[in-house]
Amino acid sequence: MGKNCFMFYARDLSITWSENNNYWTWRQLKDASEESIEIAELVDVCWLEVHGKFDTKKLSPASLYEVTFVVMLKCPARGWKIPVNVALNLPDGSKQERKVGMLQQPKEQWMEIPVGEFRTSPEMLGEIQVSMYEFDGGKWKGGLIIKGVKIQPKTTC
Repeated sequence: MGKNCFMFYARDLSITWSENNNYWTWRQLKDASEESIEIAELVDVCWLEVHGKFDTKKLSPASLYEVTFVVMLKCPARGWKIPVNVALNLPDGSKQERKVGMLQQPKEQWMEIPVGEFRTSPEMLGEIQVSMYEFDGGKWKGGLIIKGVKIQPKTTC
């Protein structure tokens, strides 16, 4: 039996300074279904902050889900010596957080950066919040493209 999978795209995320073309640009991309979506391309920031929210009521019950950011690093990408933080806040008040070294990531290809996982249950009904941020280092960064956030079962959709 299939389980619900979701992808919410860059325009559905809250990206600090995304409407200022000095920091971010928006481009059209055809996804796998040939629909046109908008992706956000980082031009130059020292304060990376991306947040998204999703209601778990849309997910299949009693299922283990993983949450990932779908991103690409252009070549050359710069300013990524300090790892970025990714976090998942769950409806039960718990939080999963980790650091991701972007220098080790492949360039010029879409990749999924794991944020966290959870099992849907009555305790997990409500809104999850997913974040990617780095603003402690004060280093200017560029070359990151954000497609969106994927929420999918740990087994196949």
